[in-house]
Amino acid sequence: MTHLLLFVVSCLLAGIGGALGSIVGHAAGNTGLWVGGVVGGLLGAVAAAAVARWRGWIAPSQFAATAVGASVGFLLAAAVAVNTLSSPVGPVLSTALVGLGALIGARVRPVHGAASRRDEP
Repeated sequence: MTHLLLFVVSCLLAGIGGALGSIVGHAAGNTGLWVGGVVGGLLGAVAAAAVARWRGWIAPSQFAATAVGASVGFLLAAAVAVNTLSSPVGPVLSTALVGLGALIGARVRPVHGAASRRDEP
């Protein structure tokens, strides 16, 4: 059940973030609309990972990978949506890429290597 919730929340928050970012960015013209949409969607993807961590759907150590996965999924979804604007199916189905990215990111196990060891004095 937590996988379904992560998928749905990721799709929703990235979509809402993209829409709100577009609205805010539109004040800066056409370029601002696109930049605002991308930035808003990326913030929404990270927010979805934060919600998942807060609700206990993912472990705290999975936050970064989940956020990156959802963000990459959003960027792919945006590319698909822009290239399929003539059809309502492409933009709607591309939203699933955000949720899939979050799920894939959540499955990545953190690497415990030199970066995670404490330096000894």
